[in-house]
Amino acid sequence: MTDTLLDRLGRFLARRLHSVNPGYEPYTPSDPVTLSRALRPGDILLVEGNQKISAAIKYLTQSTWSHAALYVGDALKPEAAGDAPYPQLIEVNLGEGCVAVPLSKYSRFNTRICRPVGLTPEDRDAIVRYMIERLGVRYDLKNIFDMLRYFIPTPPVPVRWRRRMIAFGSGDPTRAICSSMIAQALQSVQYPILPEVTLAPGRQHADSDYSRREILHIRHHSLFAPRDFDLSPYFRIVKPTLEYGFDYKRLEWGPAKHQDPGAKREDAASSE
Repeated sequence: MTDTLLDRLGRFLARRLHSVNPGYEPYTPSDPVTLSRALRPGDILLVEGNQKISAAIKYLTQSTWSHAALYVGDALKPEAAGDAPYPQLIEVNLGEGCVAVPLSKYSRFNTRICRPVGLTPEDRDAIVRYMIERLGVRYDLKNIFDMLRYFIPTPPVPVRWRRRMIAFGSGDPTRAICSSMIAQALQSVQYPILPEVTLAPGRQHADSDYSRREILHIRHHSLFAPRDFDLSPYFRIVKPTLEYGFDYKRLEWGPAKHQDPGAKREDAASSE
């Protein structure tokens, strides 16, 4: 295929958006072994990313989470893999498309496990199969406007409009953000993500007209964000450290470090 100017420009923009923001430090990352023990196929792993595009998504969605990946367990494990790392997550990345990555990729990130409650084994297998079948789907790098909007991580727009800025772009490739394909996999087995929109007496519904319009807008365009899995009433939040018998009595605390406030001021003055 011919390598056009738009192709080259698209690759350049994607690399810039994937560059890491300096100073990112995970607060409570889960070690890969504990994380792997807690995850089940069909779980969604939310990630607090450290890239430039992550900052924009977190701002636009007003959330800690900027990325989502689906855990597929051993579905992609090669026969000769042994204990070597192998792909256990399927995700969609801007510029790359749908790819499989090892769980160790996010060993140094803050993460959260969201588990669809009551999912049947048949539907769980169907969701995993849906994502596997889409491996290799590429992002069209010629859709420059889809990428340019992420170079303004904090656009000066009202809060109620920020979420819809994810939808601004040139069309279908916008739907290939990480959480949209996962949402479509869940929708393929009719599993809900956002609350039901209804005004029937005695039924749970969104509190405001704006909330109802926003839910309908997101459903119509399949523009789900990582935050939706966290806030959904149909997903359980799984904490790896609590899954296998957490006992605070067994914690070993180090000696407390006390320092006189006056000493801190003296140290600061001496450094000046």
